[in-house]
Amino acid sequence: MKTQPAHPRPQFQRPTWRSLDGEWQFAHDDQAHWQQPTDVIFDQVITVPYAPESVLSGLHDGGFHPVAWYARQFSIAPHERAGRVLVHFGAVDYAARVWAGGRLVGQHEGGHTPFTVDITEALGEDGTVDLFLRAEDDPHELARPRGKQDWRAEPHLIWYPRTTGIWQSVWLESVPQTRLESLRWTPWLDRWELGLDIGVAGPLMPELRVRVRLSVDGRLLADDTYTLTTRELSRRIAIPDPGIDDARNDLLWSPEHPQLIQATLELLNGERVVDQVQSYTALRSVSTDGQRFLLNGHAYTPKMVLDQGYWPQGLMTATDEELRRDVELTKRLGFNGARKHQKVENPRWLYWCDVLGLLVWEEMPSPYRFTPEGVERLTREWMEVIRRDVSHPCIVAWVPFNESWGVPDLPSNPAHRNYVRALYHLTKTLDPSRLVIGNDGWEHVATDLLGIHDYAHDPAVLTQRYGTTEALARVLTQPFGRRLLLDDFSAEGKPAILSEFGGVAYSLADERGWGYHRAGDSAAFLEVYEGLLAAVHDCEALGGFCYTQLTDTFQEKNGLLTETREPKADLARLAQATRGPRHAWDIDRDPNPHPLGYTERWRGREAHAAPDGPGLVDEAVRGLS
Repeated sequence: MKTQPAHPRPQFQRPTWRSLDGEWQFAHDDQAHWQQPTDVIFDQVITVPYAPESVLSGLHDGGFHPVAWYARQFSIAPHERAGRVLVHFGAVDYAARVWAGGRLVGQHEGGHTPFTVDITEALGEDGTVDLFLRAEDDPHELARPRGKQDWRAEPHLIWYPRTTGIWQSVWLESVPQTRLESLRWTPWLDRWELGLDIGVAGPLMPELRVRVRLSVDGRLLADDTYTLTTRELSRRIAIPDPGIDDARNDLLWSPEHPQLIQATLELLNGERVVDQVQSYTALRSVSTDGQRFLLNGHAYTPKMVLDQGYWPQGLMTATDEELRRDVELTKRLGFNGARKHQKVENPRWLYWCDVLGLLVWEEMPSPYRFTPEGVERLTREWMEVIRRDVSHPCIVAWVPFNESWGVPDLPSNPAHRNYVRALYHLTKTLDPSRLVIGNDGWEHVATDLLGIHDYAHDPAVLTQRYGTTEALARVLTQPFGRRLLLDDFSAEGKPAILSEFGGVAYSLADERGWGYHRAGDSAAFLEVYEGLLAAVHDCEALGGFCYTQLTDTFQEKNGLLTETREPKADLARLAQATRGPRHAWDIDRDPNPHPLGYTERWRGREAHAAPDGPGLVDEAVRGLS
C-alpha cells in the first residue's frame, strides 16, 4: 500500500488531498510552436516534481529549452466531487498556463510561489480529467527573478544548473463549496496575543462562524468562536500569561525550545461543521536594541549558515527526509539559524525549521537586470512569497535584495536606491512583526540589520575590522571594498551582522572547484574554520554571523559538508567552534558553549588590508547589461 507523502502545505492541512507527483507525459517546445494541448506531441516521460534538468526527473537535460509541456490523466472518486476540486502547484518556473477538460483553467507568473486551479467544471462524467501545463522559462532572460540559475550552458562562478517547469509538488484537494481559503498567524508577544486573519471562499451562509481552538501538548489555551459577516476575519486571541518567567519561557518559541501551538479551525453553519483545517503557530518576538538582535525580548546571537538549497541529483528539489536532514545537520554543526540564499524553499523545509528550531532569513531570488517590467515581476512575486510564508515562526528576517543584484547602480542611480527603499517599506507594511534587510551585503539605504559580506581569510583582519565599535565605525566610513552605507544612511541602532564570511574550499574527492580560500586537507580545513569562528566570536561590534556555507554546491567547494552531506571534518569540533565561548547574551540559551573560547594562536596574526573577496562576481554581474 502506497504511503501518503507529507502534506505540502503544513500550516493549512485538510485530510482530503492526494499527491499528483510521479510520472507525467512531457515534451520540449524549443520553437514555441504549440499553443494548445491538442497540438503537442508528447514524446518523453518525466518524474514530477523534479525539473527536467535534474537526474531524478529521468531526463537530465540541461540544454536551452524555453518551453516545456506536461500532461497527466487521473480520476476523481465520487466522494471527492461533493464540493470543489482543486489542483495546487507548489512552484512552476516561470510562467504557467493550465488546461483541464479542454479548457484553460488558470495561469500564473513567478517561478518560486504556489498557485491553484479549480478543475471542478472540467471533470468528465466518469470523474476523469486530462490535465495539461505549459511552462515558459526563457533561459537567457535576466530581468526575471532567477536566483542562482545560470544563463550559460554550463554552471560558472556562483551560478548553478537551471530549473525549468514544475519543481515542487502538485497535489489534488477536495474542498467544500464554502470553505476556509487563507490563514495568517501573527504573534504579539508584548500583549500575549496571537493575531489571526482568515479568508473564506464560496457562498456565504447566514449563520457562518469560525471556531478556533489552540493547545500546547494537549493543554487547551483558547477556544473562541467568531461570527462571520464578510469573507475576511481579523482577530487577536488572548493567551493566558503564566506570569512567572520559567512558565512564560515554556510557551515561547526559540531554537533551543521550539514550542509550537497546535490549532484547529472549524467553519460552522449553525452547529454543522462545514470545513476544518489543522494548523500551528507559536509565540515569539523579533526586534533589535542597539547592537543586539533580540529574540523574545532578550539579546540573542544569530549563529547562521548560508544554505543554497541544492542537491546533486534533484537540483532545487528535495524529499521531505532530505529537507529535515539538512535542518538537523545545521543544528548539529552548532548553528541556530540559516540564511536560505537566493531561493524560496519548499514549505516543508520551513516546517522542519519550525519544529526543530532554526532561525531563518528568507531571501528573494534575484534578477540581474533593472527594467520596469523586472521591477513589476519581482515586486509581485515578493508579495506572494510573504503571503505564503508569513505565518512560519522560524522566519525572523526578510531579504528582498542581495549584494545589489538587480539594482547594480545603487551608488549612482536614484531609481535603484528608491526601489530598495520601496521594497523595504512594502515588506515592513505587509509584515511589521519582523526585521527587513533591504540589500544584504553592502550599499545599505534601508535596513533593520547591517548585513556585511567580508571574505577575509585571516582572522586577525576580521578582528581588526569588527573587534570594537570604533573599528566598525572606521569600516563604515572607510570601507575595504564596496561602500556599506549610501546617501548618508545611518547605521546607528542597527546591529552589524557578518552575513557572509569564510567560504573556505576543501574537497574530499578532488581539487576541482573553488572557494574564497583553500585548505589542503581536513585538519587544515578545521584549523582555519576554528580560527575564523574564534575571531568572529571575539568581535564585540558584531551582533551575529552567517558562515558561507552549509554544503558544497556544484563548482563551489566551500561547504562544511559535501554535496552528499558528509562532514569535511570532525562534526563535534566544527560545532564547538560554531557555538564559541559563552557570552553574557548566550547564557541559558546555548546548551553547548565552547568552554575554551578560541584558539590563541590566531591572535598574533598580522592584519592585511585586502580581503580575498568580496567582489569576485561583481564584474560578471555588472557585465550582464
